[in-house]
Amino acid sequence: MKKRIWRIAGINFDHFHMGDLLRRAVEHPQVELVGISDEQPARMEEAVRKLGIPRDRVFTDHRACLEKSRPDVVILCPAASRHGEWVRKVAPYGVHVLMEKPFAASLREADTMVKAMSPDRTLMVNWPLQWVGSHRRAHDLVTAGRIGEVLNVWHFGGNRGPLWHGADKEVKTAAQVAAAKPHSWFYQRAHGGGSLLDYLGYGTTLGTWYQGGRRPTEVTAVTDEPVGLEVDEHSIVVARYPHGLSKFETRWGTFTDPWTIQPQPRCGFVIAGTEGTISNYDYDDFVTVQTRRRPRPQRIAAPPPRAPHRNPVEYLLDCLDRGEAPQGPVSLPISRIGQEIVDAAVRSARTRRTVKL
Repeated sequence: MKKRIWRIAGINFDHFHMGDLLRRAVEHPQVELVGISDEQPARMEEAVRKLGIPRDRVFTDHRACLEKSRPDVVILCPAASRHGEWVRKVAPYGVHVLMEKPFAASLREADTMVKAMSPDRTLMVNWPLQWVGSHRRAHDLVTAGRIGEVLNVWHFGGNRGPLWHGADKEVKTAAQVAAAKPHSWFYQRAHGGGSLLDYLGYGTTLGTWYQGGRRPTEVTAVTDEPVGLEVDEHSIVVARYPHGLSKFETRWGTFTDPWTIQPQPRCGFVIAGTEGTISNYDYDDFVTVQTRRRPRPQRIAAPPPRAPHRNPVEYLLDCLDRGEAPQGPVSLPISRIGQEIVDAAVRSARTRRTVKL
C-alpha cells in the first residue's frame, strides 16, 4: 500500500533548529517541502542554499505561504514568548503543528496553544533529546523496572550558548556571537530568553517521563545575574516530590558543546531508584547501571533509535499515518507537566522563594 505524501511548510526562523528540522523533512520519503516563510528573508537563505529550496516556495508573509502552499503540517520555530501567537496564526488553516521546544514561555500560553488547535489536528512539541539513544535506553530500563521505583532525577543541560551554532550545528565565531547578542531574542527577557527557559524544559520534561508522569509539589530556583545581560545564563532548580527531591541545572557557557566534546560536568541525566541507578549522558552509545544485585557499575549498549523514533518529523508522520497521539516527552500531557515546573521555577527565581505548584 502506497503511503501518503505529507505536504510540509516551515514558518518562522527565530530558532536556529528550523534548519535541522527542514533537513529531516526533505530527507523523508513521504514529505514534499512546499514552502518556507519568515519576515526576515536573510534568515531563510542558509536553508534555501543548503536544501535547494525553489524560490517560488519562499515567502515573507506566512498567510501567503499557507494559502499558496497548502501544507498538511507546519513546523514552527518562533521565539519562546511567541509560541502561542504563532499557533493561533496557523491553526485556522487546518494544519498539524510541530513546535520546536520549549512548549511555551508560560503554562497559560501552553494551554492557549492546545485550545487553538482543532480537535482532529495534532500539536507536538519537539524535545530533541527524546531522539537520543542513551536517553531512550534509560527510559526502557526504567519502564522494565531495572532500578525499581524512581526516586530522584538529576539533569545538567546546556552548551556554550545558543548563538554559537547555526543549522546543522555549524559553528559560529566569537565575533559573530558578540555581534548577534544585542539583537537576539535569546538574550531578551520580553521574548522568553535566558538559559532557564531555553534548557530547563529538557530536564523537567524528560524527568517527568522518567518519573512516570508524576508532578512535584513545590519548586525552588536560583539564577545567576550576568553583568550587562537582562537574562540568566545559569540556573539551578530543585523540585520536591512526595517521594524525594530532583535537581535540574541549565547552563549557557559550558566549556565545550556536548555533541562535540562532553564538558565537565557532563550534560545528561542520573536517575536513582529504589533498586539501582542509571546515568545516561547526551549522545553516548551506552548507559551505566548499578543495581542491588550487581552494584558494580555496568555499561549497557544504547544503540541509535530505530524508525520511527529517529527524529521528530519521522515520528510525527508515523503517528499521523497510524492515527495515534504522540507519546513520551513530545506528548502534550508530559510536556505540560514539564511546563508547570518551568513556570514555578520562573516565579521562584523572581521572588527568591519556594513556590508550590
